[in-house]
Amino acid sequence: MGADRTYAYGAAAGLLGDLLLGDPRRGHPVAVFGRAAGAVEGALWHDHRGWGALHTTVCAGGAVALGALAARAVRPSRTASLALTAAATWAVVGGTSLAREARAIGRALEAGDVEAARARLPHLCGRDPQALDADGIARAVVESVAENTSDAVVGALVWGAVAGVPGLLGFRAVNTLDAMVGHRSPRHLRFGWASARLDDVAGWPGARLTAVLAVLAGPDPRGAVRAWRADAARHPSPNAGPVEASFAGALGVRLGGTLSYGGRVEHRPVLNGASGRAVRAGDIERAVRLSRRVGLLALGTTLAARRLLKGRGK
Repeated sequence: MGADRTYAYGAAAGLLGDLLLGDPRRGHPVAVFGRAAGAVEGALWHDHRGWGALHTTVCAGGAVALGALAARAVRPSRTASLALTAAATWAVVGGTSLAREARAIGRALEAGDVEAARARLPHLCGRDPQALDADGIARAVVESVAENTSDAVVGALVWGAVAGVPGLLGFRAVNTLDAMVGHRSPRHLRFGWASARLDDVAGWPGARLTAVLAVLAGPDPRGAVRAWRADAARHPSPNAGPVEASFAGALGVRLGGTLSYGGRVEHRPVLNGASGRAVRAGDIERAVRLSRRVGLLALGTTLAARRLLKGRGK
């Protein structure tokens, strides 16, 4: 069994593990990393970009180094290498937990229990739930499913295909750091700048692949392409724009508009506004199914690309 085949089997096993098991209730490796990154932040925090860059280097670099050391240690054993790749893939991919949380909110909305949906929304995204009605909650969920399909599934598979276990762990570390310190709060405006910019760079290829696969896997390919071309560049995020626009077009709905985070109101461009309708509770299940298809296609695409690139390098 060659190294490429070992990685392919391991990545497939890890994604299958996520589909069957989801995330553990306690002791998730990403949560462990988050606590460690928080401790490093406590030691290094200064209201300065340079200190923030050091924090990013220590945390993300530490994750990559750990992955490289682990991969090197198991290299003599193909079975151990496969197991390590499977474990790393399972640890960094979060598609099942994403689907579980989205569906729980969708069921509450379909039952007419808006308060239960509001209570559940913080498990999925950082919106202010009290500022949202039923349709607003549904829109927030579909947007989160779209964005996290890239962040929690496709992006990790892309960097795993590029750099193996170090790539898997490094991408998840960068994405987690962005969630922790990359937002524009007074504490993190300067300190989190490096994490936010690194996340933009690391997320760029996965976001474009997610958008392409949403076009291919969605029920309205032409609508997805049209919304992507017309609206993606208007989104304030260079990576969320293509993903959310392509999902909006594929599903035939409108995304974007007025949002509320932590008491701060943002007025974002409407995506697919020309031909989309308002999001309804039933669209959450449609978005989850599209996310699943995109994730499976991403596994096949990234493994094929890895094999092609490795073959050319010989």
